[in-house]
Amino acid sequence: MELHLDLVGGIAGDMFVAAILDLRSDLEEGLMNVLSYAPMLEGVSCRIVSHDDGILTGRRFLVERPGPDTTHEHHHHAAWRDIRAALSASSLDAETTHHAIGIFSLLADAEARVHGTAAEAVEFHEVGAWDSIADIVAAAYLIAQLDATRWTSSAAPLGSGRVRTAHGILPVPAPATALLLEGLPTIDDGIPGERVTPTGSAILRYLCKQETISPQPRRLVASGYGFGTRKLPGISNCVRVICFESRATDVAGSDRVAVLEFEIDDQTGEDLAQGIENLRAHKDVLDVVQMPVFGKKGRMMTGVRILARPDAVAQVVALAFDETTTIGIRHAIVDRMILPREIIETDTASGSAHVKLVKRPSGQTAKAEASDIGNGPGAAERQRRRQVAEAAAKTGKQS
Repeated sequence: MELHLDLVGGIAGDMFVAAILDLRSDLEEGLMNVLSYAPMLEGVSCRIVSHDDGILTGRRFLVERPGPDTTHEHHHHAAWRDIRAALSASSLDAETTHHAIGIFSLLADAEARVHGTAAEAVEFHEVGAWDSIADIVAAAYLIAQLDATRWTSSAAPLGSGRVRTAHGILPVPAPATALLLEGLPTIDDGIPGERVTPTGSAILRYLCKQETISPQPRRLVASGYGFGTRKLPGISNCVRVICFESRATDVAGSDRVAVLEFEIDDQTGEDLAQGIENLRAHKDVLDVVQMPVFGKKGRMMTGVRILARPDAVAQVVALAFDETTTIGIRHAIVDRMILPREIIETDTASGSAHVKLVKRPSGQTAKAEASDIGNGPGAAERQRRRQVAEAAAKTGKQS
């Protein structure tokens, strides 16, 4: 299952929660139960209501507590270390706790950068209030329950103007929000006001490693709408969540990878081989291949192609410039299809061997690691050892 967040009016924590519950109303009872014993929410009531803004219909997630805390003039302070300790010591399940701390950690890091301090010293104001704690715990529970294989989002609307906070009047987007949106797609649609809150931007940063809908064929199975408090001119103030399901016949998963390419014509083979080994050893490099290519004037060159993690392009490029004589590198982020695989260690009469099991559309295949088979007394013996190891891996996995 893949989920896409369409930020029609923007995003805040309560809008995200409401959209998920509009998509999956069956999760409402479990969420209310979790919130009843979540930490730091004593005296807080949460409820889900239907909403119709005259254009679209959906849900709203309301977090309320009687008393002066409901006014905008009161700012509850909560230290990040206290929130983290309370979440860690709570009765929340491990997954919900993990996601909640993950989202809050992003907020703490952003606030620390804004105020020039360490994350441990951060004291939250608006995002530390009981309503935002409820939003983040609720979001964390729903994220854990959905267990989506991929989250994506549309461009986040920047908004404009000023917002009143515990630190005074700040520009929109708020400084912490702007930091959390770095690297994510944004859009200025001309509609003013705070369109993305710090909590909303932290959820986006936490979930959405990719901003675009997958190009692979999928079935759209459901959608839900979560509304915020404000009314926007000419547009619904909501988040739409769209649920996709891969075709049942699809075995391969998908992700994105960085491809870096360049050619070498002035480096010795011995030195280039060492440079490529150093590249291959980098933790964010997935693979490196080299191939003979013809350059200008018919000269032989070596073409190098590197596959790397998308968030490590700058580091890998710098390493490639240091390890080779190239002075230019092409790179792009591309989608790829990958088959599920795992490495099994088998024990046979000929010794242990690592075998890669791969799930293909037509069935499972096994391939023993050549270096584990040994030299052997000949090709026939090596082939026999390979077949024994691969059969043992298949049988062991199936038993």
